[in-house]
Amino acid sequence: MDVQRAVEIFNSKDTHKVNLEGESVWIEHVDQQNGMATVQVGSRPTNTMTVNVDRLKEGE
Repeated sequence: MDVQRAVEIFNSKDTHKVNLEGESVWIEHVDQQNGMATVQVGSRPTNTMTVNVDRLKEGE
């Protein structure tokens, strides 16, 4: 995924499926300047990771 698409998903009112290495995640923040995104993994709000947006895949 590219940074612009990650920002679009983050700002969207609709729900989009996003995966990180096969695991479902929610985008919580996008750092456009550095190409990084903070994501929540699974259903626990405290389970977050900051990853390069190119590791994120949009699901169908």
